[in-house]
Amino acid sequence: MERNAARIISASPVLEGAGVHLNRVFGFSEVELFDPFLLLDDFRSETPAHYLKGFPWHPHRGIETITYMLQGDVEHGDSLGNSGTISSGDVQWMTAGSGIVHQEMPKGDEKGVMHGFQLWANLPAADKMTAPRYQEISAAQIPEINVDGARIKVIAGQCDGTRGPVSDIFTDPEYLDVTLPGNGRFQRRIPDRHTVLLYTIDGTGATASAAVHNRQLVLYGPGNEISVSAGPAGMRFLLLSGTPLGEPIAWRGPIVMNTEEELETAFREYKAGNFIK
Repeated sequence: MERNAARIISASPVLEGAGVHLNRVFGFSEVELFDPFLLLDDFRSETPAHYLKGFPWHPHRGIETITYMLQGDVEHGDSLGNSGTISSGDVQWMTAGSGIVHQEMPKGDEKGVMHGFQLWANLPAADKMTAPRYQEISAAQIPEINVDGARIKVIAGQCDGTRGPVSDIFTDPEYLDVTLPGNGRFQRRIPDRHTVLLYTIDGTGATASAAVHNRQLVLYGPGNEISVSAGPAGMRFLLLSGTPLGEPIAWRGPIVMNTEEELETAFREYKAGNFIK
């Protein structure tokens, strides 16, 4: 059964970090709709003053943060001594688990252009306090396949027999970057238990009898198949899916737990200096 469009959402401008201009696709409200995903931010700018102040040191616990760069660089460092740079086409899949303190500082490219995405995925209650870890995936490690004219970068999950390089993720996610030529079509079977999201990042098209434009998200309803048609100029989109957790969510800022008591514990430990396990 083909999935319908349960909701279409346009990204809205917000300021985050030390003054970074973002477009928030979803987050902090109606979280049960997007389970297991919590937040999706689209940051694209050709004005360095809109992003250079970055995201100074801050904690995370109970979630995974997934940063995918299309253009530009982001320097990062953390309380475990990790540091590095995420560049065009790279992915950083960070499992915060029991706790990490880090910073992310966008630098843009040589022309001052910055374009990327950050997705937050929730962790199951049983794995909230797992050991933190990173999966650093370079652009060259991400396979790109062609299926009936669609160019598909497989970041996580499996598509047409090709598996993405991100592994051992808790919510069985699929993360695809799909580019369609003018009037091209894309069809995909997805387990009916999965939450499925499509976010348009270039061009226009149609899916589930609804038109979609740049910076619009489609939240699909029940079913096991989606179909996407590009407009005459083509279309590029992110396709995200994952298994809902169906667990209570207690969320404050960069920390997401299951109860208010767990949140209080996390912030108390952060203030006391024993947040890192």
